[in-house]
Amino acid sequence: MKSGSEQTPTTRLSPMGRQGPPDMSTAHRPDANAVFASRVPTAVVYCERNFGQIDGKTANGLVRFSQAYRILSVIDSALDGHDSGKVLDGIDNSIPVVEHLDAAIQLHAKIPDTLIYGMAPSTGTLSPADREVVLDAIALGMHIVSGLHEYLGDDPEISTAAKLADVTIRDIRKPRPSKDMRLFDGSVTGVGAVRIAVLGTDCAIGKRTTATVLAKALNAMDIRTILVGTGQTGLMQGAKYGIAMDAVPPQFCCGELERVIVEASRGEDPDVILIEGQGALSHPAFCTSAFILRGSQPHAVILQHAPERAHRCDFPAMPMPDPRDEIALIEAFADTKVIGMTINHEGMGDAEVSAAIRTFSHDLGIPVTDALTRSAVHLTDMVLSAFPRLRPVPLVAAG
Repeated sequence: MKSGSEQTPTTRLSPMGRQGPPDMSTAHRPDANAVFASRVPTAVVYCERNFGQIDGKTANGLVRFSQAYRILSVIDSALDGHDSGKVLDGIDNSIPVVEHLDAAIQLHAKIPDTLIYGMAPSTGTLSPADREVVLDAIALGMHIVSGLHEYLGDDPEISTAAKLADVTIRDIRKPRPSKDMRLFDGSVTGVGAVRIAVLGTDCAIGKRTTATVLAKALNAMDIRTILVGTGQTGLMQGAKYGIAMDAVPPQFCCGELERVIVEASRGEDPDVILIEGQGALSHPAFCTSAFILRGSQPHAVILQHAPERAHRCDFPAMPMPDPRDEIALIEAFADTKVIGMTINHEGMGDAEVSAAIRTFSHDLGIPVTDALTRSAVHLTDMVLSAFPRLRPVPLVAAG
């Protein structure tokens, strides 16, 4: 391979019964899984002392779902010996957590293809210790994937090492050249699909996970659904359409998001386009939610909230907003409607989740669920109640 942009399969979520590359619905078909596994590069996810935590959200997302890479292990010395699925969701997934890169290499007869930097630190940059791990992986012939704001491909030491080792560096957040970017022109209003944005009351709160679960569930109902990624994790997972919104100059954010939505509409002819949210509209540290609402012009919004989170992520002096206030802000800011809310159950037991669902549903007057601990039917019902025209037409038996 030549140094440059790493080539990954253009896989997509596809509804059952239609032709297309393997999707999450292949999980119950061992033969399909074997074919899928043989087509994608293998990867080790580096998440030192952050796996299962907020700053480890990229690694968390990749372990839960990845179309672009087959995740073999996670590096986090604090959790050495644990099963990554057990750490995240209490369910074994046979993806081990190991102490260091050497331990990850020793697990397999062949060196994994890729090292993915699986953290989203508030600094957005590489620490000296992390740099050594990246250089060690390059020396072993592994490609590098990073979602940092600091582009590793522009780093003289790392890029030189990659060139000498003939491996690629994939900087997920690196945008297109500004000369190729476009401004918003209103073409998104011509998209026929129902557009639903999954927003939140904070960053790192589960918006992408909820959107992924919903996309899978709708596709399983033969409601053709495409998820447009707007952050580094979604793009690493294999989103066919998307951009890293927080790396695009503000004047182009709405137009660039509109561009990929229009491309998704033309390329896939979907019934539903889900748009992954970023940050929160009310959060002063983020402007991406505003651009998402403007650029996608969503017909509806699903809001994600963490009831037990006391303050905004990385901002201990900034209390979490009341979801009522976030809903009012969203609906005042954009011509859209919040059709439901999903819960991030961090710090909550099952009984507390049930109580929160009942309370918020009553107080907000909208359906509420937890995408990970409750049946996906609650998510799909949320959408079908708001857009009954999407309901599949029952087949009538001949004769």
